[in-house]
Amino acid sequence: EVQLVESGGGLVQPGGSLRLSCAASGFTFSAYDMSWVRQAPGKRLERVSYINHSGSLTYYVDSVKGRFTISRDNTKNTLYLQMNSLKIEDTAVYYCATATSYRGSWGFDPPRGQGTQVTVSS
Repeated sequence: EVQLVESGGGLVQPGGSLRLSCAASGFTFSAYDMSWVRQAPGKRLERVSYINHSGSLTYYVDSVKGRFTISRDNTKNTLYLQMNSLKIEDTAVYYCATATSYRGSWGFDPPRGQGTQVTVSS
């Protein structure tokens, strides 16, 4: 059974940092491209970042470029998202999901986990 378990969220002040983790099991993690997506209250799921199966290629949406860093450790079956200089508008539930890319664009599969809440507030 495929399982993706997100953790690391919390309450942080604007300008602060958080590191999210996603523990994967039930599939060959190292063979899959992965992504982070988020959903703010009352809004649809939104892409955040993508990483290919080997970690050699990453994409970010413009709103997080230069602030967020996606990475993975295939020996630990874990995906990460380092979030720095957090803004109030980053407040959302964050999910990891398998992903696909094509000619510089990328999409994500429906998240399977419960997500982790990130709240940025003063």
